[in-house]
Amino acid sequence: MTRLPARLAVVVKGWPRLSETFIAQELVALEAAGLQLDIWSLRHPTDTKTHPLHDRFKGPVRYLPEYLHTEPARVARALLHAHRLPGWAAGWAAFRADYKRDRTRNRIRRFGQACVMARELPDDTGALYAHFLHTPASVTRYAAILRGLPWSFSAHAKDIWTSPEWDLRDKLSPATHGADFGATCTAFGADHLNGLSAGTPVDLVYHGLELSRFPPAPDRALRAVDAPLRMMSVGRMVEKKGFDRLIAALALLPVDLNWHWTHIGGGDLKDTLRAQAEAAGVADRIIWRGACDQPEVIAAMREADLFVLPSRVAEDGDRDGLPNVLMEAASQKLPILSTPVSAIPEFITDGTHGILSDDAPRALADAMTRVACAPALGPRLAEAAYTRLHAEFTMQPGIDHLARRLTALLSGAA
Repeated sequence: MTRLPARLAVVVKGWPRLSETFIAQELVALEAAGLQLDIWSLRHPTDTKTHPLHDRFKGPVRYLPEYLHTEPARVARALLHAHRLPGWAAGWAAFRADYKRDRTRNRIRRFGQACVMARELPDDTGALYAHFLHTPASVTRYAAILRGLPWSFSAHAKDIWTSPEWDLRDKLSPATHGADFGATCTAFGADHLNGLSAGTPVDLVYHGLELSRFPPAPDRALRAVDAPLRMMSVGRMVEKKGFDRLIAALALLPVDLNWHWTHIGGGDLKDTLRAQAEAAGVADRIIWRGACDQPEVIAAMREADLFVLPSRVAEDGDRDGLPNVLMEAASQKLPILSTPVSAIPEFITDGTHGILSDDAPRALADAMTRVACAPALGPRLAEAAYTRLHAEFTMQPGIDHLARRLTALLSGAA
């Protein structure tokens, strides 16, 4: 396939990150579509496990100074070089305007990282592309201004809902060196960002699944009413995932119901949630597996009877978008119980493709009991979700759209 002459610099929070395999999926597919990509990571990797997709990425990976004081010589050279760039005055003005509203070390670090990136970008770089609209997009915007290059972004969840409105508006306006275009993975998020935009279009681009990476759905035997109900969840142990309310719901299940719950994922609330399970008297029915790689996750899904993701809006406004893990569960015909938060109803219609419950513990417990007592219900919902996944949520349409957009950006036609 013909390669574009210009390279696309992709800015990410960290690489590789097990919780962001949707980014790896996209970048590998964009490479296959003919784009030449360089990854610029703001952080060094901390995960002990990786996904097979990370090994499939062929482009170079570069790490910016995670903290400016750890690489003073590199940062000093970058600042001296930035002063000589044609975009210095505009870049410095953009940073100063932002710093007046956000007087933090993180804001200074963003500009310092951008100066390093502006100095070290290969000469054949034609455009920049940020994954996440908060910190990565800030670094990308400053670097793009300094180098006089176009830029774009892909927004997801936390970056949309916890960023200050002024910050979002500046990144969505050509008058303040905003992006040429943006993409986001939910209609819910696209509507919100387009409502803030002063000229930057934000496209709806579902991540979808590359279904060839997943095994065919297993032949599931109908579960007997008195058989154990094997439930599982996958997600970071953070507030927006709602696992505290799920544990409270597990404690409300009927005493004669034989159930087990497996959790996969890491997170800051690990000790808190385990202590909650002990106090609620349900710890002996819970398996905490920690972070697992993709084959382990899929194997667990194939053995489970119900996938539960009780997403909710966190105190700081953070929330899920459309978690890929729901589509992964659907690929294995695993029935889904979730909540109508953010864009989850864009994939799951309550009573058709799964169950969408209020996130109150009592409501979650009632929904789990309903599935346990009606063995035919889960398979019926899972079959419908599987059909919808294959019809509307595969990866390639979104990749084709994004590849066209980024190709136009690189050629100056976006």
